[in-house]
Amino acid sequence: MERINKLFGNKKGQNTVEYMLMLAMIVGVVLVAGAALKKFMPGLFGQIQGMITGGVSSLGAGGGN
Repeated sequence: MERINKLFGNKKGQNTVEYMLMLAMIVGVVLVAGAALKKFMPGLFGQIQGMITGGVSSLGAGGGN
């Protein structure tokens, strides 16, 4: 048992548990940000579509100048 304590007891730096906690926190932030953006995305795509349609129609109205 003493050998195990020497082997694992004096470790410095991050261990696997700390890395897993950091990963879980990052995944949580990404999920919350994704849920927040989900509300705004349909409107954003609608605006972009309107801009593209307006640009194409203005180019088409210019004819062959």
